Amino acid sequence: MPDDWDEEMDGQWAPPKINNPEYKGEWKPKQIDNPKYQGPWVHPEIDNPDYKPDEFLYRYTNIGAVGFDLWQVKSGTIFDNILVTDNEQYAEEFGNETWGSTKDAEKKAKDVIDEEEKQKEEEKKAQEAEKVTTKDADTDEPSEDVDAEEDEDKVEKDEL
Repeated sequence: MPDDWDEEMDGQWAPPKINNPEYKGEWKPKQIDNPKYQGPWVHPEIDNPDYKPDEFLYRYTNIGAVGFDLWQVKSGTIFDNILVTDNEQYAEEFGNETWGSTKDAEKKAKDVIDEEEKQKEEEKKAQEAEKVTTKDADTDEPSEDVDAEEDEDKVEKDEL
């Protein structure tokens, strides 16, 4: 069976019934020797005479924007109070003052919204289930259970 064969899509695999006389095995490109081959190329390391180290290369005094590229499974993430710093202690203090003071209230508000959405979803499912049962009751055709009972009655009458 070929490696890329998918029985679900392609059906059951059956081997060919007639051998191919021209088949000589899996194809491989011909290899010829290169007498000038010296091994893998190694990049020569040459000093750059114009290089001068700059210890403040990545230090910015004014950052005009912060960008995020996010992939989320569920929406609802909010970004505010963005801080860019290299001081962990200051970042911790700033986080506790800003985010720490509002996180509990925001969590409660989100829980209330989630609960309301859940109730709406349950009500919608209940209405759909009610429509289905009402539709079944409105039809003149007997349900499958009635047909099964009638078949059992016929068998009992035939046995008598």
